Amino acid sequence: MKRATMRLFFMFLMVFALSSANAQDLHFSQFFNSPLTTNPANTGFIPDADYRVGAHYRDQWSSLPVPYKTMSIYGDAQVFRDRFETGWVGLGGVILRDVAGSGNLTSTKIYGSAAYHQMLGNTGLLSAGFNVGVSSKRVDIEKFTFDNQWNGKFFDVQAPSGETFNTNNMTYFDMQVGLNYAWFPTDDIYLHAGVSAHHINKPRETFFTASPTYDNRLVPRYIAFADAVVKLNDQWILNPSAYASAQAQATEFVLGMHANYNLSGDGEQQLIGGLYYRVSDAVIPMIGYQWKNFRFMFSYDATTSSLGNYNNKQGATEFYLQYKGFYTQVNGDLRQSLCPDFR
Repeated sequence: MKRATMRLFFMFLMVFALSSANAQDLHFSQFFNSPLTTNPANTGFIPDADYRVGAHYRDQWSSLPVPYKTMSIYGDAQVFRDRFETGWVGLGGVILRDVAGSGNLTSTKIYGSAAYHQMLGNTGLLSAGFNVGVSSKRVDIEKFTFDNQWNGKFFDVQAPSGETFNTNNMTYFDMQVGLNYAWFPTDDIYLHAGVSAHHINKPRETFFTASPTYDNRLVPRYIAFADAVVKLNDQWILNPSAYASAQAQATEFVLGMHANYNLSGDGEQQLIGGLYYRVSDAVIPMIGYQWKNFRFMFSYDATTSSLGNYNNKQGATEFYLQYKGFYTQVNGDLRQSLCPDFR
């Protein structure tokens, strides 16, 4: 009986993900380390470098037989800094891939991103950006079991499911826009906030035949965030952050802080530690290490919601690797926005 209950629970999660346009998009607990998916205006917003590349891997609900796995790689850079007296352009791209549930629902998203950054005096920066791309989803229908196939003892996969799928794959065009503002009144304080709207073209997303009684268009998702970099002294830099997301009836709110400790004295080696909380869902401790231009961070979602009854409170593990670099010294002299660091 317990096994049947668990399978019904997994089936509910999978059907919900397939049929509801109100479900949340792919996301990372380390939202501050996924700048282009949080807000396209972050493209080329790199106050402590000229370009960067990063990679994410998230393994969610690994204690269940059908865990969710999400991966991404991205890169962006500042360009045309010598063509604008008080601004620059950011160009970048991101690839996301997610595999979820017993039906191997696979999502692949590829976006190109661009933004323009304009200095406002010596202490402000306004950024606007967009990204466009394609999203592709496919599912292995043969791996599903449905309530009509439950005979009281087990799922009879030979029995008719009663479900009609129009296709097992789909591809659609997608677009996001965003706006950011940064304020840096002193060398030791850097404040940053922004808003973005995702799926503004409301693409159609369904594996089923279109129905006039059901709106299968993907509703827009709205994200707001705020973060700061505060240098206390030559040993500590604090990074408080908050993130809010809303898509139809689904909402997410995360807040917390991580801190960098100067291990080597010159900033080339830093220890990173922090704690975040996703409201009504999970506590997220994290730890990391920075060596020169490389940064590695690990976080763990400890479930605090009722889902903990099914996953033994084992939410998700998340790994992040980043490299930041600089152009030649000549171009480096054109930098206009600097955030606090140990160097």
